Amino acid sequence: MNLLDRYIFKSALFTCLGAVGLLAFVLILGNAMRDLLGYAISGQIDALTLVRLLALLVPFVVCFALPMGMLAGVLLTLGRMSADSEITAMRAAGISLARVARPLIILALLGGALALYINLVAMPATRNRYKQELIEAVRANPLNFIVPRTFIRDFPGFVLYIGERQGTELHDFWFWQLDDQQRVVKQIHAANGSLDYEAATNSLILQLGEAQADIRSEKAPERFTSPPIVGTFGATDALRLSLDRLMPRTVARTKYDYMAISALEQVRDKLARPVEGETPDARAERERQHTKAGLAISDRYNNTLVVLTFALIGVPLGIKVSRRETSANLGVAVAIALSYYFLSTSVSWLDRRPDLHPELLSYVPNLIGLALAGWLFWRSDRR
Repeated sequence: MNLLDRYIFKSALFTCLGAVGLLAFVLILGNAMRDLLGYAISGQIDALTLVRLLALLVPFVVCFALPMGMLAGVLLTLGRMSADSEITAMRAAGISLARVARPLIILALLGGALALYINLVAMPATRNRYKQELIEAVRANPLNFIVPRTFIRDFPGFVLYIGERQGTELHDFWFWQLDDQQRVVKQIHAANGSLDYEAATNSLILQLGEAQADIRSEKAPERFTSPPIVGTFGATDALRLSLDRLMPRTVARTKYDYMAISALEQVRDKLARPVEGETPDARAERERQHTKAGLAISDRYNNTLVVLTFALIGVPLGIKVSRRETSANLGVAVAIALSYYFLSTSVSWLDRRPDLHPELLSYVPNLIGLALAGWLFWRSDRR
């Protein structure tokens, strides 16, 4: 590359890296607040585990941050150069738009190669490891689901409150059992109690002492014309709270989106073969799963191709916008990205229609984007 190529390449490279980094940070923050914040606050995962889990999120979020970061970086770079009349000077010197775009296309190809590696290799491996390590970290401290001075609503049909907890010892314990309409049908208040974990049933076992129970009518718990049943106990039977919803005993089946590409292709090929004696319903489900596997494979390659598509759209659009303002260029990038992902999501809704071949239709948004880029190049080159 000559001096001009290096200048454009470096300008776009650092801008794209900054945009990708910013978007990745926002996505990591969102995933962390959704998946990890509650566990971190309750002390179920320590700081080192939290950092490791956040690092495992990086390839997953980069899959989404890289295309839009590339688009935003190209728009910002060319928008600034156009606003500073640098593009005008290049065109006056006889340099074509294709020549200006050459270092950006090289950058987009490098970004596409990185996206291909992340989508086919890094993301599936780290995503599955993230899920596994999160479950293992939570299973290592199951008692920490019980947080003192907090209304605990993690167990379906129950609400708990503990005034004080010292290890496995509980003090000032409140327990409410709810019906299907979230009405209280049983209330227990215990001065003290103990907490234990039963690995065989994946349950928390609560033993309460000096307890008072208030049992109401299951048909009309809010009708106080009939008095509730009240009892006082020195000790109660063990209360068993299942952790299967919060802490599965086994890792759920890997989604197609997170399977290694080789395993995904094997699943697709297996589902393509008819099963002898299968019923019409079983055949329809097999064809649907075959379509979903094909869609997952197509999405991996589409997530790679979109990096090049967005970069090619960004070149003529950045010159046309001619704005150095970050907000204006980012607004254009968001509008383009939302349009693309809306079309991609619309195609994924066709997974129940194998006859329409949505695994092939999933390439249409990229083809539309490439056609739009070609048209914008043609219009910009004529001016």
